[in-house]
Amino acid sequence: MTLNDPHIVAEVEPLADLYEKALGENDLQTLDDLFYAGSETVRYGVGENLYGIEEIREFRKKRPGGSPPRDVLRRVITTIGQDAAVVDLEFRRKGGTKIGRQSQTWFRTENGWKILAAHVSLMADIS
Repeated sequence: MTLNDPHIVAEVEPLADLYEKALGENDLQTLDDLFYAGSETVRYGVGENLYGIEEIREFRKKRPGGSPPRDVLRRVITTIGQDAAVVDLEFRRKGGTKIGRQSQTWFRTENGWKILAAHVSLMADIS
């Protein structure tokens, strides 16, 4: 098994960029397309635990204005073999003082790369 094959990193990196763009624009269709459409998909948010794509879709539809704007401070992409990757990033919400963390587990499907699990959390205030 190879970690960080440059060809696989090159496949995942633009998808991570696309996710960040869609999140900032509250592009629900693109966000939905990037997640695996199954009951196995999990998203742990700052204030919610979502199990299955249907719960994730409903959460996004009901969130007015989408995710708060943020600046990405650091991102690490780790690919595992040819068909799995983890994307981790640190962020700070615009005007905020807390550091946020996001982790996503991606895997290759017959329909392209999809997010199977995601976790978002905020650290204690740094001010």
